[in-house]
Amino acid sequence: MAEDFKPLKGHCTCKTITYEVLAPFLCVHCCHCTWCQRETGTAFALNAIIEASNVRITSTTKPLDVDTTSASGGGQMMARCPNCYVVVYSDYSGSGKWRLFVRVGTLDNESKQVVKPDVHIFTSTKLDWVDLTGEKERGIQVCENYYERDQVWRKESLDRFEILKRKMDAAKQGENDN
Repeated sequence: MAEDFKPLKGHCTCKTITYEVLAPFLCVHCCHCTWCQRETGTAFALNAIIEASNVRITSTTKPLDVDTTSASGGGQMMARCPNCYVVVYSDYSGSGKWRLFVRVGTLDNESKQVVKPDVHIFTSTKLDWVDLTGEKERGIQVCENYYERDQVWRKESLDRFEILKRKMDAAKQGENDN
């Protein structure tokens, strides 16, 4: 883990849901798919991947887990504030007890300033006026579709993800044994 990492803080619009991120994000996706455009009502979604164990809800109120459809057909769980309905984080493909996609826009202003995309995905459907020249100059990968994890993620993130996958596999094996 980054030695100088300070927990990031975030909240929904009405601050009914507050949370902390306790470790650096594994990867930050800027997704330009049409599904994310429609779901967020904007040009793209900015999601930061993190182990669920590294997100702590600090409010007494917990988010509502709302299952929705997804472009992949695998479904998506969205953690919404029960008051303002803002999505604080989501999970694709049912791994929410292990991995979350924190909506970067819900981070506090100070925390948002330290989070930047690691990769732009599904740019084949990005809006024409979105110019990614500066991101390419910054060395950020711009992918027409998805990407190979080992070509984008930092070594530390890959190592943490391997540990997470082992935990997920062990839990799945335990479920199959019962």
